[in-house]
This record gives sequence, structure tokens and C-alpha cells, in this order.
Amino acid sequence: MLKQPRAVWAVAFACVIAFMGIGLVDPILKPIANELGASPSQVSLLFTSYMAVMGVAMLITGVVSSRIGAKRTLLAGLVLIIIFSGLAGASDSISAIVGFRAGWGLGNALFIATALSTIVMSARGSVAQAIILFEAALGLGIAMGPIVGGQLGTISWRAPFFGVAVLMTIALVATSFFLPSTPPTARRTSLADPLRALRYPGLLTIALTALFYNMGFFTLLAFTPFPLDMTAMQIGYIFFGWGILLAITSVWLAPVLQWRFGAVPTVLASLTLFGLDLVMMALLTNSKAALVVGVVIAGAFLGVNNTVITEAVMGAAPVERPVAASAYSFVRFSGGAVAPYAAGKLGENVSMHAPFWMGAAAVFVGVAILFAGRRFVEATHVPPSHSVDEGELIAVGAS
Repeated sequence: MLKQPRAVWAVAFACVIAFMGIGLVDPILKPIANELGASPSQVSLLFTSYMAVMGVAMLITGVVSSRIGAKRTLLAGLVLIIIFSGLAGASDSISAIVGFRAGWGLGNALFIATALSTIVMSARGSVAQAIILFEAALGLGIAMGPIVGGQLGTISWRAPFFGVAVLMTIALVATSFFLPSTPPTARRTSLADPLRALRYPGLLTIALTALFYNMGFFTLLAFTPFPLDMTAMQIGYIFFGWGILLAITSVWLAPVLQWRFGAVPTVLASLTLFGLDLVMMALLTNSKAALVVGVVIAGAFLGVNNTVITEAVMGAAPVERPVAASAYSFVRFSGGAVAPYAAGKLGENVSMHAPFWMGAAAVFVGVAILFAGRRFVEATHVPPSHSVDEGELIAVGAS
């Protein structure tokens, strides 16, 4: 699996940097707030704009990639990330940074939606090995984001933004030279296809479940640095531990649990444990040790959940997999967009405990939705084959 052509390693490197963007700003939320005089809810808009635009953009990634090909879509995403991360680092107001993070989200959507298909088309070995390689890059990027953001954040809150721009420029050059051209797909998808797919109960159940658990996830990600009140480097190390657990469980533990217990029971259990984790953090918000433990162990629950629920999406509706993935991503990222701002407002106007109670309640709503609609998910879910076409791979990457 490790004996891959340079094109695969170029895209894998870009994947690591792209997924770093999710947690990169976490350690510098407080420094940005302090230097620019912003409130927690204002700073949380860095996540809201990023996730909102990424969610909406997922509706168009299939339209774009089916018309211009995977390589051009991927390169367009990289260019947008470079431009908007650099502009965010050069900004002097919170509103400008929020706006540029939105552009960054658009670039990330275009890139993520095509990265896996590109790796699989260029990789040696089986499809399963290529997917593991992609998951490893994803996990490494999520784990490295907070630590890189924390380290560069000790220099300046601007440094992480410029660092991403530099690394993505390297990835852009490498991908341009090493990745061969990819033609457009045979069938062109439309903007309405993903919205029509949500009429199927299995897909809608999974999408709504993901919407609510993402509210808990991004409450944890966007708000916890404020009650922790630590340095950027300390926050980076804490979320690095979270990311490492997420990476390990998503690649190695999730497939074992799914094989042993099934997709729906595994997701129900992992989400229930994550909700209880947020309850503990709500009760013990004044204890920094409890918050640190809560953040780190959440990575295990989220890693299992993310892998299993993403696979379940692929067989949740009798539609093309790129269409199902676009519909799912559009709905679930709405939770990621709403939660950070709502958590910040609750922390400012109610108490520091309230955001975690909100996150826990949202996760338990997701558990209830999945439990109520489990028969639809189980009836339509088909374990993925080891032989898939390019469109199916784009779908997995998008999700």
C-alpha cells in the first residue's frame, strides 16, 4: 500500500493540509478575540461561515466535477484555499476573517469532493487499500490541525493562516505536475438531484442524525477553548490528542465494531457515549481537567461515528452515490454552521455550562431520530463493494 506513485502522495499531502483547516483555528480563537476585541460568538463565526458555505457548496461539487473533471476541480479547490487563507491572515477585522473563511470553505468543498476519487484512480493495489490511505490522510490532517495552529499561534494568530497558504501552494505545484489529467464523467448531475434524494426516508434519517450530532461536535470544537482559557500551544496539544484518537478509531476500530454489531447499533452507541461526555463537560465546566478529558475521549466516539455513518450513507437511498453524499453533506454541515454561534451566544448570555448542555441535547435528538428511523436505514443499507466506479468514489470523498 505504501509503494504508490508520486501523484498519490501529492494528493495525500494536500488532503492532510486540507483537513488541517477544520481544527487549525481552534487554538487561536482566544488570541483573535483578544487582539481584535471580538466576543466568543463573533469569533465562532469563523466556523459558521466555513461550514455553511462548505455545506451549500456540496450541492454543486458533483455538478462541477462531472463537467470539468476531477483534477481541475481539485486544483480549483486548492487555489481557493490558498487565496482565502492568505487573505484571512492579512485581515485586521473579525468580519473580514469570517468572510475569507467562507471562501476557504468553498475551496475545501471542491477539493474534498474529488480527493478520494483521484487517489483511487492513481493508486496501486486494491480500492480498499486506497481508501485506507485516504482515511489515514484525513485522520492525520484533523490531528495535526490543532497542533500546527497552536505552534504557529505562539508567533502570531496570523501565522496559521499564512502557513496553510504556503503548504497548499506546495501541494498545488506537486499535484499539477504529478497528477495526470482526468476527463469529465459520462453523466452530468444537476443541482436539484441531491434535494430530490432527501425524499427517501433512509437518507433523510441519516442526514438529520448527522445534523444534530454535528451541533454537539462543533460546540465542542468552537467553544471549549474559552472555558479552558489556556495558551494557543496548550489548546493545540489538547485537540491534538482528540485528533489522534479520532484518527485511530476511524481507521481501525470503526470497521471492527461495525462488523461485530452492525452499523445502526454502533452509531447509536457512539453517539450516546458522546452525548454523555458532553453532559459531563456541562456539569464540570469549571474543572479544566474534566474539560481536557472530555475533549480527548470525544475523539474516540466521533471517529467511530464518522466512519460508520458515512459508509451507511452510501446505501441509504436508491440514487447515485455522489447524489446521496451531496444531499447528506448539505444537511449535516448545517449543524456545524449553527452550533458555534449559538454556543458562543449561550456562553455570553446564560453561563459557560449552557453551550455544553445545548450540544448534549442536540446529540440526544440525533440518537432519537436514528432510533426512530432505524428500520429505514437497515432496510436500504448495503455493505460497500470493493469494486466501485469514479462517481461512487467522489461520493465517498465528498462525505
